Amino acid sequence: MTIACSGGGSDDGAPPPTNVDSPTASTLIFPENNTECNEGVILSDTESAVVFRWNASDNTDSYQVSLRDLNSGNTRTLSSITNELEITILRGNPYAWSVTSRSNVSTQTAQSEEWKFYNAGIPVENFAPFPADLIHPEMGSSIDLPSGNQITLDWDGNDIDDDIQSYEILFGTENPPTDVEGTASDSDLTVNISSGEVYYWRVITIDSQGNSSTSEVFQFRVN
Repeated sequence: MTIACSGGGSDDGAPPPTNVDSPTASTLIFPENNTECNEGVILSDTESAVVFRWNASDNTDSYQVSLRDLNSGNTRTLSSITNELEITILRGNPYAWSVTSRSNVSTQTAQSEEWKFYNAGIPVENFAPFPADLIHPEMGSSIDLPSGNQITLDWDGNDIDDDIQSYEILFGTENPPTDVEGTASDSDLTVNISSGEVYYWRVITIDSQGNSSTSEVFQFRVN
């Protein structure tokens, strides 16, 4: 009698699965949040070179720095294998920046906080406010029509001089919105809405010296 032996599909030679640690988020160091950046090398009347610094994060092989021009809305993405990077930027201009930690052995990434700063330019006595951060409703969101047919717009405003005087809210069904829905001294405003409409809104921040900044446009749909 012949007995046949089968391997039974077992693959004893395969390596055991390994656990890969994901990168951790970095902590930003410089330029500091909501401040004027006075450090850097002046290259011309319009540009300076600033060294961006952040804490090294665990399980990280490289970093991706996102730098957003708050006046134009344009974002630059730059890479570094160390926890600092020199970047040439415009003088007298507001920016927001953040760092993404990446690993060569993991598809997971980790995102730092986003900080804002003004890059120093020709000395001024008073700075314009940072463009407001729109919070609620979120960009591209869909909401059910609330009872009372009203919703509260929320945003966050910041100014190096801490002298924000008022906000002007542009709101409507046209993109970009041009109608002034109202003004506010606090960072919220309740508006009337209707079912089936798409609304667009933005905020103009005004300080005590008459300086102003304009946020990006957010949109939301009412079901």
